[in-house]
Amino acid sequence: MIIDIQKAYDFTGKTFAVTGGAGALGSDVVVALAEQGANVMILDLRLNGVAAIKERLGKRASQIDACEVNVLNRESLEAARDAIHQRFGTLYGLVNAAGGNSPKATASPTMSFFDIPDDGMRFVLDLNILGTFMPCQVLAKEFAETGEGVILNYSSMNAYRPLTNIAAYSAAKAAITNFTAWLAVYLAQNYSGKIRVNAIAPGFFLGEQNRFLMVDKDTGNWTPRGQKVIDHTPMGRLGNPEDLIGCVLWLLSSASEFVTGITVPVDGGFSAYAGV
Repeated sequence: MIIDIQKAYDFTGKTFAVTGGAGALGSDVVVALAEQGANVMILDLRLNGVAAIKERLGKRASQIDACEVNVLNRESLEAARDAIHQRFGTLYGLVNAAGGNSPKATASPTMSFFDIPDDGMRFVLDLNILGTFMPCQVLAKEFAETGEGVILNYSSMNAYRPLTNIAAYSAAKAAITNFTAWLAVYLAQNYSGKIRVNAIAPGFFLGEQNRFLMVDKDTGNWTPRGQKVIDHTPMGRLGNPEDLIGCVLWLLSSASEFVTGITVPVDGGFSAYAGV
């Protein structure tokens, strides 16, 4: 049977939760899902971006809602779960877009790796690893009960090729790639083959966290680090948030119903290029 592609990307009646959904990358996922008919609950520690998302959606703004959530706090996640049920009903999909790095966990000319404080490393490891584990435990437990659902985690190029200076972040993203494969097998073998777990590994996207590592704030030119990234990206540019959407929607849709346990690079060819 040939799949009906148009139907596969119709999420009408399905409910998704997006952690980090008010952020730069997460907000585009929220908009894309809503535009395909989904109901979406934004889960974020800061909700100041929600108004802009609703404005982008126009008439579809009624399909989204938001909860202030700390992905490292189980009670916060449980409250979000209850809010999702009350607002939209049964949860079908979970996108774990929350994560990030910290200057306190980044080696630099003024701070050697050997001097990185424990709390800096713990923050980055917890935010990325536990911040993915715990939403899966609290929110995706419902999939084990209903027998279907999709989870999409956010890994990174750092999981494949660790970047200089950001040891904790690189290790955390590698753990997410590994956890994605583990959870995919666990859920399929113990609960249902209709529960799928995958991840994307974004390449270099310009955000507030890395803007002035990549671009000189005075001249607007690439920094030496930014130029290295461009030189090692065959497509010759940084990613735009919308570059992720095609892959995200595919992995969340029934068009990929036989795909689980993988991490897909979305990186302009960075992971394919050896530099020569």
